[in-house]
Amino acid sequence: MKQVSQVFWIALAISIVFVMWGVIGPDGLKSAMAVMQRFFLVNFGWFFQLAATYFLFFALFLIFSRYGKIKLGKNEDKPDFNRPTWFAMLFSAGMGIGLLFFGVSEPISHFASPPVGEGGTGEAARIALRYTYLHWGFHAWAIYAVIALALAYFKFRKGHPGLMSATLYPLLGERTKGAVGTVIDTIAVIATIFGVAASLGLGAAQINSGLHYLTGLPNTYGVQLVIIAIVTVLFLISAGTGVKRGIKYLSNANMGLALVLLLLVFVLAPTVFLLNLLTTTFGEYVQNLLVMGTRLAPFNKENAEWLRNWTIFYWAWWIAWAPFVGTFIARVSKGRTVREFVIAVLIIPTLVCAVWFGIFGGTGIYMEYQQGFDVSGQSLETALFYVYQHLPLSMPLIIVTLLLVSTFFITSADSATFVLGMQTTRGSLEPPTSVKFVWGFVLSASAAVLMASGGLSGFQTAIIVSGFPLGIVLILMTLGLLKSFHAEMGGTGSDEDRNRMSQTEYMSWLSRKRRART
Repeated sequence: MKQVSQVFWIALAISIVFVMWGVIGPDGLKSAMAVMQRFFLVNFGWFFQLAATYFLFFALFLIFSRYGKIKLGKNEDKPDFNRPTWFAMLFSAGMGIGLLFFGVSEPISHFASPPVGEGGTGEAARIALRYTYLHWGFHAWAIYAVIALALAYFKFRKGHPGLMSATLYPLLGERTKGAVGTVIDTIAVIATIFGVAASLGLGAAQINSGLHYLTGLPNTYGVQLVIIAIVTVLFLISAGTGVKRGIKYLSNANMGLALVLLLLVFVLAPTVFLLNLLTTTFGEYVQNLLVMGTRLAPFNKENAEWLRNWTIFYWAWWIAWAPFVGTFIARVSKGRTVREFVIAVLIIPTLVCAVWFGIFGGTGIYMEYQQGFDVSGQSLETALFYVYQHLPLSMPLIIVTLLLVSTFFITSADSATFVLGMQTTRGSLEPPTSVKFVWGFVLSASAAVLMASGGLSGFQTAIIVSGFPLGIVLILMTLGLLKSFHAEMGGTGSDEDRNRMSQTEYMSWLSRKRRART
């Protein structure tokens, strides 16, 4: 444990206090979290809404700007992974469990209770999928892309540690190496713990629901604790093998299983209806992107409450997940250009998410709207399995889903232990296994406590509270990134800038600057 930083001990102490509070006084923790959740949702919903939209515009700007040709690494660096493997790794870490948990349940929930208008209608169906695409689409992946880009750029091109605080060096200078940097990195670690713990809790709940449908196993908190314990052992075994073995192989397996499941549902469900629905609703999503991304409904309390519980929660969740997903994506993206990186991280996963929700959510909506099944009456974790019951090959679908949830569970937790280890060992690309094991146990304990302290509501509170300060850090990060890009591409340079460039890079920069002056 000699390699660990102050951030490790501070974050670990905070995590232990949180877990002990949940064990000793779960009711008190639940009450405190409810008060905090309400405070942040009511008073800072505007901040999350504007921040998510800002990150999207910033990512689009980078694609079309002159900064797009900058490489995330030295000019001679090549990518460590081929594109299919690279994409599988970033996607498995990014949203795997959530796609399965919310694939049917979110669109059908919006269909029954839309943000505007009457539920259960054709218009409600279109709105339901539009908002689902919003929550899982361009805004979400823009948040990931921005933080991952900054981490990769400062780590691989500028030689800084792979820490959140290091990305603010252009703004804060040497203060990032002192107390200010420690605070920033601690915020990132705590947000990561809560964000990932939420996904682990959702995964345990869905595995339990699937086993209940498959074998009649009781759907209880005790069973979910056992599931968490078993999967913890599995992901700790995977964590001991490193990024290029365990996570790589499991990520590729995830993508294969996910593709099989997607094709099965697509073929077994009303295919033509799904194609028409997906085409219509994705087009409407793109057309209404800016309006939906800035809507808060100040004159309608019911609609405003819906937006807080869904849209604002999602923005906070993605921000809380950003250090985890961003660090991991940065770790596997060395050698890509800024333009290639942003296009891949922003556009491809958004299209995959849209297809996923269009097929799974569209199937659920078809069954309720056209066939009269009570899909919206099911709980969030059981809606998917209820839909399977009314499709051919229901048992194989359930089995494949359980395998997929389990492997997503393992890769998310495995990736998170790597990222937490990296963030608490001064940016080491190979954090000690003992440190990863510590964070693995902390993640599992936090998930268990949050499940006991209000389920999804408990997860929401932890995510929103930790996501607020982190959102401010992410905005500052974009400003630091622009400042460094500008200096590298021929803006105002300094001796400090030269020291961070290779000789070849500096001479190229100097030549561009001289040409600009003449």
